[in-house]
Amino acid sequence: MLDFNYGTGKRKNAVARTRVTAGTGQITINDRPYEDYFPRKTLQMIVQQALKLTKTADKLDIKVKVAGGGVSGQAQAVRHGIARALLQLDPEMRGTLKRAGFLTRDARKKERKKYGQRGARARFQYSKR
Repeated sequence: MLDFNYGTGKRKNAVARTRVTAGTGQITINDRPYEDYFPRKTLQMIVQQALKLTKTADKLDIKVKVAGGGVSGQAQAVRHGIARALLQLDPEMRGTLKRAGFLTRDARKKERKKYGQRGARARFQYSKR
């Protein structure tokens, strides 16, 4: 039997590979404590949301490798990965995590720039005269 549970979380271009093991509540992201990796309190809160909801924050150790995207996308990818790993650990948590929306992959991504335009939707300035 495996001694850890695995979950992959994604958001925009960020991908978080999450490992959950029994432990004392340490969260490590890219071999750094999560407080160092995400200095903003809001991002730290996002990372902990799934654990606090399931009341497993002090019972599990979490190791995450996250790459791509920006800090906010990475934090949300970590939350998604933790939620998926918790689901693997205990399928009974599914209803709780699903209602909170932590299992749903947020599919919103940056829209591509189109040719003949300045951006995805912005046009070049039009001069009538």
